[in-house]
Amino acid sequence: MKKLLSVLVLALLVTSIIFATGTVETSATKEVVNLKVWASNEDQTMVKEMVEAFKAANPEKIYNIDFGVVSEADAKARYLEDPEVAADVFAFANDQLKDLVKAGALYQVSGKYLENVKANNGEGSVGSCTLNGKVYGFPMTADNGYFMYYDKSVFSEKDMMNLDTMLSVAQKAGKKVFMDLSNGWYIASFFLGAGCKLTIDENGKQVCDFNNEKGVAAGEAIKAFAANPAFITGDDAVLTGGMGTSIAAGVSGTWNANAMKEILGVNYGATKLPEFTLAGVPTQMSSFAGYKLIGVNKLTKFPVDALSLADWLTNESNQLKRFKTRGMGPSNTKIASSPEVLAAPELASIAQQGAFAVSQNDVLGNYWSPAEAFGAAMEAKDYSTSVKAQLDAMVAQIVQ
Repeated sequence: MKKLLSVLVLALLVTSIIFATGTVETSATKEVVNLKVWASNEDQTMVKEMVEAFKAANPEKIYNIDFGVVSEADAKARYLEDPEVAADVFAFANDQLKDLVKAGALYQVSGKYLENVKANNGEGSVGSCTLNGKVYGFPMTADNGYFMYYDKSVFSEKDMMNLDTMLSVAQKAGKKVFMDLSNGWYIASFFLGAGCKLTIDENGKQVCDFNNEKGVAAGEAIKAFAANPAFITGDDAVLTGGMGTSIAAGVSGTWNANAMKEILGVNYGATKLPEFTLAGVPTQMSSFAGYKLIGVNKLTKFPVDALSLADWLTNESNQLKRFKTRGMGPSNTKIASSPEVLAAPELASIAQQGAFAVSQNDVLGNYWSPAEAFGAAMEAKDYSTSVKAQLDAMVAQIVQ
């Protein structure tokens, strides 16, 4: 009898333990995934919230996720310091893509993840994470570009559609239209709008056709712009210092939005770049576009989970969260065209211009100085040689 009671008690104890620890037993059968995520200092709280939501949405696994403070600008350098201890998932600026791919740093995006990237993001942002036809990142933001700020007391929305109209209206009002033509980032707007290309050949050398027939026509348009009495150039200090008084419109980016709002108040306006006259034909100005991406470390021990997390961090709801929390311009086309984003003129302008923007992925370092020298010559009204000759010289330097 004592033995029977002992067996019954033991059975009851085992049953009690199983019921009491059922969740532990269940958890013990789950796969444990260890990941490290890098994000900027300003994004830490927001990204941690996104990760917690990811965990909640994927309860079939146990996710142990560590966080590191690394900005998008520093991601490449930090990765290359020690790839094996770098984050599994990290954000980076798109102009780092080539070097990261060359270093074997990034996991290629394929399957359902690739479908999501292509279906949900703007063409420019998809291009920014594409190299040799392969995608190596998830678009996160699309707000590092430029557009046109303007004074609504001087220009109507219709005026802002055409550069010649803008110059005419500004001159009559005794105002100026600002653009830093001696900056290769901005001056490319004319050449890219004309359909000229900056690419890289199979040997990794820069290819540039800015001196072809369309390029020369774009060069002549730049010359005419710089020669117009309503044109003014300079740096950001010139633009912000003159806007609202001597300057009525100017090309710049989101970093000047707060200053412009403060200066112009109810007359604050922003829109995409205008059309310019290319060999007698109105032609939309293009632009360079900068994007922030999220990549997956090729050395990760959990590639599927890392890709799933990167996809999650850049999905529609989290791009909306970035906009609401940090004011970041989304690459997601649905969010970019939402009423909330369009209500911010500078982000609406980035979204508008994004349709005509070109990624900087194929721009090498030897482009900048020659392009800036050509722009400076136009600003200085240096017509000692023809536009064609100056562009020939510029291109020769770029592709050497």
